Amino acid sequence: MKLLATIMTAFVAINHYGFMALEMFFWNHPTGQKIFGTTPEFAAQSAPLAANMGLYNGFLATGLVWALFTKQTNVKLFFLACIVVAGVFGSITAKSSILYTQALPALIALILVWLVSRKSA
Repeated sequence: MKLLATIMTAFVAINHYGFMALEMFFWNHPTGQKIFGTTPEFAAQSAPLAANMGLYNGFLATGLVWALFTKQTNVKLFFLACIVVAGVFGSITAKSSILYTQALPALIALILVWLVSRKSA
């Protein structure tokens, strides 16, 4: 189960680096517009906001990578919980699919990391 928790945490980190790239570098690109369902006009107007969201996703991913390398369970739990909360909030305020693409994988990883930490204690 420890390996599965590590794999899921890494998966969440990789996803968030992907979200970062989409929001920071591909928001104005046809690929980003297709994924996010935006028009070129909206993408141009909202690009600074998207870049800011992307930066935050990058910080979350980096926090998870840091936690994986240092093996700090509390740091993993913290960043995974932050992603779950952000995903739930995003699903309520922006797009319901965020619940499944961001919050659910982070919740699964959070539960796995928590279960592994309980076994170790």
